[in-house]
Amino acid sequence: MKKTIVIVDDHILIAKALEGIIGNFNEFEVIYVCENGKDLIQKFEEGNTIPDIILLDISMPVMDGFETAAWLSKNHPDIKVMALSMQGDDTSVIKMIKSGAKGYLLKNTHPKDLETALTRLNSDGFFYPEWASKIIFTNLNKDSDSEITVKISDREKEFLKYTVTELSYKEIADRMCCSPRTVESYRDQLCEKLDLKTRVGLAVFAIKNGFAS
Repeated sequence: MKKTIVIVDDHILIAKALEGIIGNFNEFEVIYVCENGKDLIQKFEEGNTIPDIILLDISMPVMDGFETAAWLSKNHPDIKVMALSMQGDDTSVIKMIKSGAKGYLLKNTHPKDLETALTRLNSDGFFYPEWASKIIFTNLNKDSDSEITVKISDREKEFLKYTVTELSYKEIADRMCCSPRTVESYRDQLCEKLDLKTRVGLAVFAIKNGFAS
């Protein structure tokens, strides 16, 4: 079964072009398009299908991408949000990640790279191209507190070591000789202990505190 996608973008021609491109992907399908966050919420309230993934523009009238991502993070945390914008500046990237986006792409991304990004987002729960990762690590590193004030088990430390790699959670589970569900429990426990929301945040913490080389 294909993973469902909703596009939220006030530029209808761009949204429809994206819909056509994604229509050629084997594992994904667009089920509807919204013009802004308020339009999306209204469609949810009307009983439209809740998608697996949302491709979210940032600059939109009525309810922009930052506000929409934050609303989705609070009300539909299982939806994977991928920012898709013309804005690639540090402020926009960091603000979207902090608002709950699990990925970030520019609108000039090649269709093949978009398909790869969606596949990684679906399998790993996040996707950031190299340029975005550099922004995230640089900026979150500035804000991170390197002092450890919580107890971290040896297995959690081992998991932290792998957060800086490109290994999927399933591959990390293989390395740690445990189930993917156990790895996810390490992730969830650490996020709760450290008040973090993303793997990127965990990776930054791991680097700052010497758990990863």
